[in-house]
Amino acid sequence: MRIVRTSRARPAPPSRLLRVTLGVTLGVLSLAASAKDPRDPYLPGEILVRLHSAANIGPLMAQHHLSLVSQSGQRPLFRLDVQDGMSVPDKVTELLLDPEVIAAEANVQPRSPEARKNVVWAIGSETEYHEQWAPAAMRLAQAQAITQGAGVRVAVLDTGVDPTHPALAGKLLPGHDFVDDDGDPREEGTKDDPGFGHGTHVAGLVALTAPAARILPVRVLDPAGRGNVWMLQTALLYAMDPDGNPATDDGAHVVNMSLGTLDRTRIMDAVMTLAACVIPKQTAQPDTDYSDPGYDADKARCAARHGAVILAAAGNEGSRRAKEYPAAEGLYGLAPVGATAEDHRFADFSNKGSWVDIAAPGDKITSTVPGGGYGTWSGTSMASPLAAGVAALVRAQSPRLKPKDVARRLEDSGAQMCGDTNTVQVDALAAVTNQVAPPLTCK
Repeated sequence: MRIVRTSRARPAPPSRLLRVTLGVTLGVLSLAASAKDPRDPYLPGEILVRLHSAANIGPLMAQHHLSLVSQSGQRPLFRLDVQDGMSVPDKVTELLLDPEVIAAEANVQPRSPEARKNVVWAIGSETEYHEQWAPAAMRLAQAQAITQGAGVRVAVLDTGVDPTHPALAGKLLPGHDFVDDDGDPREEGTKDDPGFGHGTHVAGLVALTAPAARILPVRVLDPAGRGNVWMLQTALLYAMDPDGNPATDDGAHVVNMSLGTLDRTRIMDAVMTLAACVIPKQTAQPDTDYSDPGYDADKARCAARHGAVILAAAGNEGSRRAKEYPAAEGLYGLAPVGATAEDHRFADFSNKGSWVDIAAPGDKITSTVPGGGYGTWSGTSMASPLAAGVAALVRAQSPRLKPKDVARRLEDSGAQMCGDTNTVQVDALAAVTNQVAPPLTCK
């Protein structure tokens, strides 16, 4: 599986290897489809498993020669280690034949385009941050005259955020660092690292779009823009309930994931279903089985609140065929986001196609970078947080909307883009007022 970073810029020096990918659209490996030849490296000997019942983990480990590394709370989601020397792909194939197993996947270490191509941001300015083309293209000022996102929490799953940046002062919640497993989710590294600055840049775009919203920084990518699937699912579930108590309202209303892979993961399918509170009634399909009592806390949280709408970058392959995950999961409450240029057409690098529901400005976008400065970056990684900020405005104005309805509002209210496309560009004013945006001026 290949996870690719969803932002682009000029070349930078090579950087050291670490764990997940940055500025990308992230989904994970579905070894049901690619057990024999995953295209991303995976942690040696590790397998992620989803069972019908957590009570069966002991017999399953004994039968298949596995040991427990960790469990996702009380849920029947497990990180396991292979004990008999069998290869990870072969062990996954073996597990998928077990009727107790709903999903089995390698714990993939995705890679981003930045990590491969060594691209970083170019120097920008505070003036460019406030006066760039993107806000006007989305009619942001008019929308902010109605709401600025007060009361809404936006989780940014990325490389971390610089908490000392003046533009983010008073906007950040405590958050968590899942790379180092501590309570300090600040960016680490230097500009020589291809992932460095990405999370701060993304957070700055959320702040630009929804200035009264609070940002929950969740570090899942290292300075090289890499992580792993288990870390990602753990972080997403944390963002839904930071204090671990479903009775308290402290979780994200909006999630931005500027990260991705070209392979689908059934583990992340399940976790995003829990995050967006679109838990289905059980049918004959194994993927719909949420009967295990380990999901009870998620159900209690969803009964009390509506869950989070998830915005995910569509990827930078510049393709109509390539699909990035989780953007392409096709889940209610999830919106894939492509990138537009100033001419209101898809940017050359943006993925596109019928699976890309909406687009937002993503070409030559200026935002915050570590150290109090500003940088200009291009990518669907930039488009996604701008759309996430608009989603925060919608949730502030219409707090009773469910995640799937927020995602639908962004699509139904958007402005028809220029060129041969059925995708719409996000229009903040139309989304907030629940109207249809006027046509864009095409040249």
